[in-house]
Parts: sequence; C-alpha cells; structure tokens
Amino acid sequence: MTNLEGASIIVVGATGGLGRHIARMLHERGAKLTLSARNMTNLEALGIPATFVPGDLADPNFARTLVATAVTANGRLDGVINAAGVVAFGPVAELTNETLEQLWQVNAAGPVRVMRAATDSLAKSAEAGGEPFVVTLSGLVAESPTNGLAAYSAVKTALHAFTQVAARELRRQKIRVLDARPGHTETELSRHPIAGETPKFPTGYLPEAVAARIVEAIVNGEKDLPSTAFTDIPAAPTETVPAPEHPVDADMHPAARMAAEMSLEVATPLSAQSAASAQSVSSVRSASSAHSPSSADASAGTQSSASTLSAPPAPDSST
Repeated sequence: MTNLEGASIIVVGATGGLGRHIARMLHERGAKLTLSARNMTNLEALGIPATFVPGDLADPNFARTLVATAVTANGRLDGVINAAGVVAFGPVAELTNETLEQLWQVNAAGPVRVMRAATDSLAKSAEAGGEPFVVTLSGLVAESPTNGLAAYSAVKTALHAFTQVAARELRRQKIRVLDARPGHTETELSRHPIAGETPKFPTGYLPEAVAARIVEAIVNGEKDLPSTAFTDIPAAPTETVPAPEHPVDADMHPAARMAAEMSLEVATPLSAQSAASAQSVSSVRSASSAHSPSSADASAGTQSSASTLSAPPAPDSST
C-alpha cells in the first residue's frame, strides 16, 4: 500500500476531465500537489490547495521548470501523473503537419520529458524510504489503434512503449511506472478535437470513476492498468433529448417521408454539471473500491482488449 498522506505529487493536465478528479482525490488523501495546465485562471478555479505551474508541454524546458518548482515547494517529489492530452479525428490523407506535431508534443514528447526530468528526484524519494511512482494515460488506442485516429493512436502507442521500457529500467531505482489505458470516457477531450469532427460514440465511462480507479491503483501498488481493468467502471449518466431532424424531400417514398417527420428521441451523455448532480461521490468510490490488484490481473488474463467495449473503441479522455 502506498501512503499518499504528505506525498509530493505533480499532476500534469490538472484542469482536464480526468486530471481535475485525480487532483481532488489526491488532495482528499492528504497529498501535497503541484498542478500544471496551460491556463493559470483554470488552475485557480479548481479550488484545490496546491502550487500552480502554468505552461506548455510542447516547450522543451517546461518539464525541468515543473519538477524544480515541485521540489522547491514541497522539499521532494514522490509522484508524477501525466493526464494531459489532445485528440484529432479524420483520415490519414487529411492529417496536417501542424496537427501531427501538436499530437506528438502534447501526448508523447511532453510526458516523456516530464518523466525524464523527474527521475532523479523520484530516485531520491526512494532512497529516503518513499514509494515513488509515475502514471501515464496512453488509453485504449495504445492496445487497439483505431480508424480515423491514426496519428492519435500512433503517438499514444509511442507513449505506452516508452512507459513499458521506463518501468523496467526505473524499477532498479525503486520507481514504479504505471500506464493506464481506459476506453472512451465522457470528458471534453473528444468534444473539442484539434482537427476533424467528433464521430458519434456510445456513452463512455464516468470520469470520476475512471479517476478513482487510477488513484486506487496507485495506492494498491499496481504496475499496469490495461483496458480490461476498467470494464466494471459505470457508464456516465445520460439524458433523453430530441433527435436531429432529417431533411424531407418531396420525391421521398411516403413511408420514408413519414419516418423522417416522426419526432424521435435519443440518449446522450449529461452535461458535466448535470452528471455531477446525478452521480454521488460515494457511488463513484464504491465502484472503484470493488477493484483490487488481483482482480485486475485476473481479468487481464482472461479478456482481450477488443471485448472491453460493446462498440468500436474510442479515445481515452486525458483532459
């Protein structure tokens, strides 16, 4: 068991859909936080006592500044969680250099630089009797690259590969490296792509429950969180709304015209505010507490990643 009380932890992407919940849960467990995101105003709006470090993961010097600030503020560094990310949709032929570069810098190169910059400080934590860790979120696409998400799948797979090697190398310094690969989660990540249009996805996981599962994995000393470790996470609450109207053509068959003119309703994920009121914190924690390292390992051995969703896989929601 890893004790988070008084632990100095960096959360990158702390204002995102998963990062904000992870940061809040760490604070509730007594951690001393250094929170990072692009916008200082959004960091302050979290209302979480912490050291704030606004910055851009694409800046090669940012990682060193972030780690140095955390060590200065709290005297040491015990953990790093990379929860930042951006997504882009569309076919390979429409991928631009600018989109590819941004995906690479935010989703892969940035987290790699942060891990590299934090290694010495985390090793010192281990020498002092701590249980240091690094968490990355490569997501389900690292296991199952997805059509329409070629570049996103590629950079997340690169992050996963780096994390696997880092886990083996840093184990010698008693630094635990954990990669989390949840499926589609109902955050703003997929709703605000940097390129392309968001396709229609089935309702994803409840963000609070995914965050709680990751925090529990940190506490329980788990060493990997494959997509199968999230299969029991509850889906986000939905609401019924009018379906988009279909155009009616004068030359349509009468039956087709009647169908197009019918008032239909569809289920859609609740807004963030509505979902928060619909799902209590206690139920979220109950869902996550049902997991243990042994049950996660067992499910990973009996299920394939393709069986984790009833519909085609969608991106993880890092932010």
